[in-house]
Amino acid sequence: MLLIISTAGTTLSLLAVSVAFFLKDNLPHDSHSDYILSMVSLVALVAYIITFSFGMGAIPWLIMSEILPVGIKSFAGSFATLANMLTSFGVTMTANLLLSWSAGGTFASYMVVSAFALVFVILWVPETKGRTLEEIQWSFR
Repeated sequence: MLLIISTAGTTLSLLAVSVAFFLKDNLPHDSHSDYILSMVSLVALVAYIITFSFGMGAIPWLIMSEILPVGIKSFAGSFATLANMLTSFGVTMTANLLLSWSAGGTFASYMVVSAFALVFVILWVPETKGRTLEEIQWSFR
């Protein structure tokens, strides 16, 4: 449940940042609207960091230890860590290119990925609270 709340929070935060940048590009530039949109994007980015930190930043590492069978835990954990690092590298390397294209479009792209992650979490990540390892593994069959 915490992972769903976190992913929904990151998706909504990225949506708010994206809308703020799109509006900032398309509205007349007066100091009041720029200030409001700047504050909206700042608050949304802080909300993104908070919601990412209590869920998507930490919980996948905990879930790995709960849902992976003992026989493949080290290999699968290494593979998951590699995938995490490669994804972070990809985002880091493409962020400046995407921001030069469109700031609103960049955050909209990240929001779409976050929305797909939300759907994935809802459909395929099992709830592990109060369940034994055998019950969790049985839910994958």
